[in-house]
Amino acid sequence: MVYVNPHFLELPGSYLFSDIAHRVAQYQEAHPAARLIRLGIGDVTLPLPAAAVAAMHRAVDDLARSETFHGYGPEQGYRFLIDAIVEHDFRRRGLDVGPDEVFVSDGAKSDTGNFGELLSADCRIAVADPVYPVYVDSNVMAGRAGTLGPDGRWSRIVYLPCTAEGGFKPDLPDERVDVVYLCSPNNPTGVALTRDELKRWVDYALANEVLLLFDAAYEAFVRHDDVPHSVYEIDGARDCAVEFRSFSKTAGFTGVRCGYTVVPRCLKVRGADGRHVALTPLWNRRQCTKFNGASYITQRGAEAIYTPEGQRQVREHIDYYLANARLLREGAARAGLEAYGGEDSPYVWLRTPEGCGSWAFFDRLLADAGLVTTPGVGFGPCGEGYVRLTAFNTHEATAEAVERLATL
Repeated sequence: MVYVNPHFLELPGSYLFSDIAHRVAQYQEAHPAARLIRLGIGDVTLPLPAAAVAAMHRAVDDLARSETFHGYGPEQGYRFLIDAIVEHDFRRRGLDVGPDEVFVSDGAKSDTGNFGELLSADCRIAVADPVYPVYVDSNVMAGRAGTLGPDGRWSRIVYLPCTAEGGFKPDLPDERVDVVYLCSPNNPTGVALTRDELKRWVDYALANEVLLLFDAAYEAFVRHDDVPHSVYEIDGARDCAVEFRSFSKTAGFTGVRCGYTVVPRCLKVRGADGRHVALTPLWNRRQCTKFNGASYITQRGAEAIYTPEGQRQVREHIDYYLANARLLREGAARAGLEAYGGEDSPYVWLRTPEGCGSWAFFDRLLADAGLVTTPGVGFGPCGEGYVRLTAFNTHEATAEAVERLATL
């Protein structure tokens, strides 16, 4: 007799963005002439940077010749990309990250979901609320979450409320936890932690033997000097933090799939016998067993974004999306709606009108303005009363979306 993993049956019926896609499809079927503007899922619209495209074409040519052909690559990533990552993302910022600590993958979503395989099922997890759903759902799958309560919270997960009163930033847990997920700049609220705020988390983790899983997928959007691009800008972070990065929003690789994870050699947690165990070789073992590496073509494209031409093109793309975020934030304010984020982030966190829930406002924006958003409650109970807007559409579509908001 075959039995299913019971924890998969504990998950809600479908993934948040699948629910949204289903509702939008139903609306379009009923209103085929409606022209929708999509500000929901965080997918980009600008084409790949030209430097990356050219590099990927060259990589295809490499695969067409026997003398330059590449088959299976190293599971950790090709050294040409790892060296570019180490030099540009870390050493030029004065940060000590070695090439054997960088693991190239098919994206931060996969890595944040998979990293929990290294951790005991008994670990107590803490997440900000609202939060990127993968952090919670992957721990439900692993059996760490407990049971789902009527308030939308899992019994064994510690939720750290992020409210307007607290600047949408999580406070330190008031009970014992083992692992904390942090995302800065944050998805979904668009708010970023300052250097002092992140130092408080690192100091807490070091003092309490807590592992920080730091999602820096949106670091390329940081424009304020007091917002760190990496958790390793904080002294001591190498001893308590894993960092996840993505090329999806940085270089428009949402359809290409590439990211990387940094696991410092000095980072250790406890084994069942109480001794300290390094995580770097364990993650390496996991990747070698379950992952065959990102493709050669993809990694050549990623390498190209670190060239001077690639860096200029990436900066132009990020500035384009940040201009959209400013349009959304300021336009929402003119329409009488409270808006947050969108300064170091491509996300704008919009408070719904008084007495209107997240899904109700989602439906209203869809039906009355043809705007597709993301209901805040889909990111956690504290997201109720908000919707998330993304800045990844075109300038023209974003400007029209602001005009439609003004007519509501």
